[in-house]
Amino acid sequence: MNVCILGAGAIGGYITARLSQQGCHVNLIARGETLTQLQQHGIGLIEDNQPVQYFPVNAVAQASDLPPQDLVIIAVKEPALAGLVPQLRHLVKPHTRIVTAMNGIPWWFGAGLPGGAALHLEPLDPHHHLSALMPAEQVIGCVLHMACTCPTPGVIQHKMGNRMILGEALGGPSAALDGIANLLTGAGFDASTTDHIHKDIWFKLWGNMSHNPISALTRATTDQIIADPLTRQLSEDIMAEAQQVGTRIGCQLDTTPACRNQETLKLGAFKTSMLQDVEAGKTLEINALLGAFCNLAQQLGIETPFATTVLGLVRLLDRQLL
Repeated sequence: MNVCILGAGAIGGYITARLSQQGCHVNLIARGETLTQLQQHGIGLIEDNQPVQYFPVNAVAQASDLPPQDLVIIAVKEPALAGLVPQLRHLVKPHTRIVTAMNGIPWWFGAGLPGGAALHLEPLDPHHHLSALMPAEQVIGCVLHMACTCPTPGVIQHKMGNRMILGEALGGPSAALDGIANLLTGAGFDASTTDHIHKDIWFKLWGNMSHNPISALTRATTDQIIADPLTRQLSEDIMAEAQQVGTRIGCQLDTTPACRNQETLKLGAFKTSMLQDVEAGKTLEINALLGAFCNLAQQLGIETPFATTVLGLVRLLDRQLL
């Protein structure tokens, strides 16, 4: 099997290292110092405070250096995805399966909603390039419950978590889905499958869509957001709007926003990914975490004043960071 990972950062590197450790030949597209390190040493992995271990990887600068792939795992943040379309055109053919190991709502989400409601999410795929190149029939969604960092180029440190939930974008079981789950299980991941990956995406989104933008705007960790009664209420108001939309699309949530905040408190003084991007001066992952939600709600005729207001604020912040 030809396997290519798009994304040489923390998550993409971790998946690469685990697969390579189990003897899988993995192709990885990288650039700059990361590419040099990968070509000279392989992918480095630090686990359980042990010394770094290196595993072989075929690192290239361009997708045109590779043949079409059987499996492509996309492990980049949403703002980077559109720029990868030229690379993907070389890698993805009709037989290719694509796994989206990404945060938030993916571009294909509307195609697999129950009831046959095919909704196009404009903020994620404004020119339909992604959906044309990677139709939902070829896509497997993936929800990640893990945390990794990239302390130096080409070296990944695993912090916590090992869970991956996978499901066909259009729902239901498939032999391909089982095969990919088995591949990842063999690499040491706690990989499971579901017939309705939308529900798992929605549940993880539920906390991220409120805490991430509030933390970016305030520079506060999640425990500080929840400790303040006003920002806690704002986060719960946004989550209540998401509950309403989720019920409409078959992604009911069986807990309350207040209980979700209590679960988040268990993480302690946690910096969201969006806050980390603010501090690093990076483009913010706005559309996958909030913009697509607001667009979906608008198409369904559901008002989301709290989420929409925060979306406007965080978009302005993002423009100031550029």
